This record gives sequence, C-alpha cells and structure tokens, in this order.
Amino acid sequence: MSSIDRSDLPGSRPSPAENPLHKHAWWILATVGLAQLMVVLDATIVNIALPSAQRELGFSDADRQWVVTAYSLAFGGLLLVGGRIADRVGRKIAFVTGLVGFAAASALGGAAPTFGVLIGARAAQGLFGALLAPAALSILTVTFAGSNARAKAFGVFGAIAGAGGAIGLLVGGVLTEFLDWRWCLYVNAVFAAVAAVGAFVFLRNSRPDDVDPVDVPGAVLASLGLLAVVYGFSSAERDGWSHPITIGCLVGGVGLLAAFAVVELRVRYPLLPPRVLADRFRGGAVMSMLVAAVGMFGVFLFLTYYLQVTLGYSAVRTGLAFLPMPVMIALFATVVMPRVVTRIGPRLLVAPGMLLASGAMAWFTLIDENTRYVTGILPRLLVMGAGIGLIFSGVITNATLGVAPHDAGIASATLNTAQQVGGSIGVSLLSTVAVTAATNYSTSHVGQAVSPESAAALAQAAQLTSYHTAFAWCAAIFLAGAIVCGAVLPGRPSPLVTGQRGVSRQPAPMSSTRGVGR
Repeated sequence: MSSIDRSDLPGSRPSPAENPLHKHAWWILATVGLAQLMVVLDATIVNIALPSAQRELGFSDADRQWVVTAYSLAFGGLLLVGGRIADRVGRKIAFVTGLVGFAAASALGGAAPTFGVLIGARAAQGLFGALLAPAALSILTVTFAGSNARAKAFGVFGAIAGAGGAIGLLVGGVLTEFLDWRWCLYVNAVFAAVAAVGAFVFLRNSRPDDVDPVDVPGAVLASLGLLAVVYGFSSAERDGWSHPITIGCLVGGVGLLAAFAVVELRVRYPLLPPRVLADRFRGGAVMSMLVAAVGMFGVFLFLTYYLQVTLGYSAVRTGLAFLPMPVMIALFATVVMPRVVTRIGPRLLVAPGMLLASGAMAWFTLIDENTRYVTGILPRLLVMGAGIGLIFSGVITNATLGVAPHDAGIASATLNTAQQVGGSIGVSLLSTVAVTAATNYSTSHVGQAVSPESAAALAQAAQLTSYHTAFAWCAAIFLAGAIVCGAVLPGRPSPLVTGQRGVSRQPAPMSSTRGVGR
C-alpha cells in the first residue's frame, strides 16, 4: 500500500501568507504568468507578422514555414532537458536565464537584416523557451503547494495557457498594422524585462538537495526523438505524408522515443521517471493536453483564414473578433473551476470541456461567406472558450498535483511537451486534410469554371469546403478526446485537492528509492 506525498497536502505546509518563502505568492503568480503569456503569444503573434517580414526580407513561400518550424523544433525537442536542468540548477536561475535569453533572441530577430539571422533568432527563442516554460510552471507548483489558493492560482495559469494564442493574434495584428512586423518580436523584450524584475524581487533559487545525476542517454534519445517527430510533422505539412523525409523523420522519431522509454525503465536516475506519469491524475492530464492541442489549432488557424480571406477582416479586426474566446476561457478557468475542483474529479472537468469544444467545432462547419459575426461567429467562440477553459484548468491543475519537488521541473516540461507536439500534429494534420478537401472539391467541380466570375465562386466554395473539413476533423478529435480522457482520468477529486489523507496511487518519494525509475 503506497502513501501520499504529503508535501502537497493542504495543511501540511504553511500557507503562502505564513511561509516567508511564499509570502509574495500572488506576485510570483503574476511574474510566472507574464512569462508564460510571452511564450504562448509567440506561437501565434509571429504568424501575423509573416507576410510583412517576407516582403521586407525577400524570402520565398517555401522558406516561410521555417520561421515557425525553427522555433517549434528547438522548443519541442529540448523541453524535457530544460525541465531537468531547472530541477538541477534551481528554478530561479533557470527562469531568469530563460527570460534573458528569450528576450535577447527576440531582439535579434526583430533587428534581423537577413532571413538567416531571423531563423537563427527563432531557434534561439525556442531553446530558451524550453528552459523557461517548465521552470515557470514548476515555480508555481512549489509556491502554492499545500495552499487552499492552489486551485485559483492554477486556474489563472490555465487561462493564460489556453487564451494566449488568441491574444497573440490581437497583439500581433495591432503591432503589425500600427507599428511594424519587427515589434512582434521586440515586444517580448518588454514582457521579459518586467518578468525578470519580478523574479529578482520575489523569487528564491530553490532546488532540492538530492538532485539526480544527468541521464545523458535519455536526454540524447528524448531530444533527438522529439526533434525528429516535430520536424516530421512540419515536413508533412510542406511536402506531404508520403515524402521520404516525412516518413523517415516520423518513423525514426517514434523509434528513438521508444528506445527512450526502454532506457528510462532501466537506468537508475531517469530523465523522465516513470513515476511522474504513473499517477492517473498526471498521466491523464498529459494525454488530455496532447489531444486538446491537436484540436485547438483548428479554431486558431482556419478561423483566422476564414475571417481574413473569406470575410475580408483586417489583422486587427481578426484579433478583436477572437477576444470573446479568451474572456470565456478566463471566466471558466478562474471562476468556475476553483469553485468545483474540490468536489468533482478531473474527468468531470476535462471530458465536458472536450464535448463543448467538439460541439463548437461541429457548429463551425455551418459557416459560409454570408455568416454574420454577432449571430454566427460569436456564439461559437463563446462555447469554444468555455470548453477550452474547462480543459486547460483541469489539465494544468492535475498535471503537477502531488509531484515531489525534485520532479517538478520534469513534470512541467512533460506537460509543455505534450502541448507543443500536439500543436505540431494539429497544424500538419489539419492543413493536409484541408488542402486535400479543397483540391478534391475543385477537381470534381472544374466544369463549373466557365467564366472569371464562376471560377472565383468555385475557388471560394473550395476554400469553404477546406475550412468545414478541418473543423469537422477538430470536432472528431475533441469527441475522441472526451471518450479517452473520460476513461483514463479519475472521476473523483484527488486527496491532494480535497485535503483527505487517504491512500493515493502516487508513491511517496522516499530517499532510498527516489532515483529508481521503475
């Protein structure tokens, strides 16, 4: 019979107001939340700037995807290593180093005179983001451990993670339209400077005394495997699923990750200890994040195209159109979730959230070129926001629940990895099915293009078909996620949330066995 890690039980530690280390807990939340917002924003804010950057730097359409891929490769491939570094060197050192490096890389990218410098800067952003993101979440984990305010704090953090992409569209549109595309990168230096001040004032460099040695074979296998998988999905979007590079990277990446899993079961000090994912609350949360990230890109990617291409919205108007969605995410993550998390389990948060998101995406399949924003787009965005708010708050609250301090960084990195890999899968998969749907529609109706007007109408109909197909796939993905996560996630709240000191499946991190991966 295994026992609970009581370090995260309410009442087992002083509250943030009583513990000198955490007396500024809400300022710490603001600091790490700002850093998280910066990282999440970068996933979409640069997309708005791409057309302007392409015109100024003169790179081709084929090269354009590298502005996104360079960042996602470094970020997704190095997250697990970044999480373990945060555990070893200390969370404050990792956090500040990530902030400073991310800001410097962003400034370099903003000032880039050539395409090559821009790509190098984006890769550096991903590298430092892989150090920053897990450090931020692990700081939040240990700051609010044992506090009754934990649910509210993680609700806020979940709202930032879920809404950041939509906010990035708005910020990117405003900066590109009224200033310059380069400010979509320069703005990160502002975020980083404010967060760095907060880190120096409010954080201490906490790190466990008994840190595991570095698992070099695991680090190499994990990094190469994730790099191959992320690049494989990027290649699928660009070259197709049957291209040799796509197949080679995906097969090779899966093989490397399988080897990584075998190594982690055998080494004494694994990079990703199996105990981190053995708990249903944490393992189910990581799985839920992966599914949610795949489906979320449908609303961000294809609804952006629909608003700008089909309805003719400007970049700023498109960003404003998305704004109700992050408002709903924040409402459900910060108001609804903290009130119910101690009474219901993650299954009753995440699975209904997936169902709401699935319904919203299915509803989006009915839009056309005459759909009005207030009566057509807005209601769907509100339903989608409610679903994402429930998913992300339930996922992030449980992903680090009860994790031992020496595993906080790697547990945080695992969740971030699931989000990053899921996003890569979503972009490539949905882009492929959308392009295929548009091509098939155009081919089957080619006889209708007998005049310039009819040809334009055919192109618009094919474009709408591609959107509808992508939205339908998103609806199916969220529906499958609701079924799978409903089966995997526990239906009861964790004792670590309710304060019950019963028995949990999470083994206590005993010093004599902590390093063992089994």
